Amino acid sequence: MTTRRPPAILRGNIRLTGFQRISHGAFREVVEGLEPFDEFLLDLKVWQLVLPAGAAFTHLTAAALLGWHTPTLPEHLPVFAVVGQGDPRPRRPGLLCSRVLRPAPPRLVHGLPVEPVDQILLRLARDLGHLDLVVIIDSARRLGHITPAAMARVLNSRRPGVRNLRAAWEASTAKSQSAGETVLRLFDECMEVPVEPQALLHDEAGNVVGQADLLVVGTKQLHEYDGAVHRRKDQHRVDLRRERGLARAGYQRRGFTLDDLLNHPAVTMHEVDRDLERGHVMARLRAWRALVDNSLYSEPGRRRLVQRWNRQMGVTDWSRTA
Repeated sequence: MTTRRPPAILRGNIRLTGFQRISHGAFREVVEGLEPFDEFLLDLKVWQLVLPAGAAFTHLTAAALLGWHTPTLPEHLPVFAVVGQGDPRPRRPGLLCSRVLRPAPPRLVHGLPVEPVDQILLRLARDLGHLDLVVIIDSARRLGHITPAAMARVLNSRRPGVRNLRAAWEASTAKSQSAGETVLRLFDECMEVPVEPQALLHDEAGNVVGQADLLVVGTKQLHEYDGAVHRRKDQHRVDLRRERGLARAGYQRRGFTLDDLLNHPAVTMHEVDRDLERGHVMARLRAWRALVDNSLYSEPGRRRLVQRWNRQMGVTDWSRTA
């Protein structure tokens, strides 16, 4: 039995075929059939060649390593890292490096150094909108990566980003099972619809008949996120059987997609209001649209962040000067 050698990682002026340039003077061997996440890990190992020894990954790079749910991300993300006060800080296209006065000991994730979770979330809070932050914090809480005690230490400080982080933490829950479910919950909050996440459902005899993404409090109306998995034939059959069972117990299920919430929120609001037999309040819709516009779920939101990161990296977009 032969053991497959790890892909080669080289620094220098490489002119060999079969190697991919990750940054100036940093290359890795091209491996056919490598999974996207394994390629991501390999690229980060190459970036370690240009980072000082005590550096750690943070921000959205660390979120990906930790397996957190994230909002819709721009196509080309920089790599985010932190270095100590006395360490050199590399400035390269594709790399955003921050200094920390007293760096906390990093933890190893997939063999790569990652900043402590509370610090990762604080850095994210300086860049991302409320909707994006809640999606990420929900995932971190569900995976058990952050505790209220650890978060309290950060929230009691006066560091930049604390105000945004506190608002997102207070709006988060450990019960959310997907990013889409979190988006739906925040939509309901903007619509002033009180919901209970991952609620157990009972029939008249008190027997548990299922569990719902979101139960509208005081009703038998269910709001659930229908992601791509629900379009598979096998899952569709399971969903239909489940829906019939819920209907027999008196529950009314409403399924929503990300397209409903982001691109057709007015129609979705009208459907929710009709179910609740109440009038439409346009201020609710405006609040939701403002939340989306200030997030990575909107094209302008993604463009603003990319432009900010490019400025921090020293990359100039000359296309707008033509």
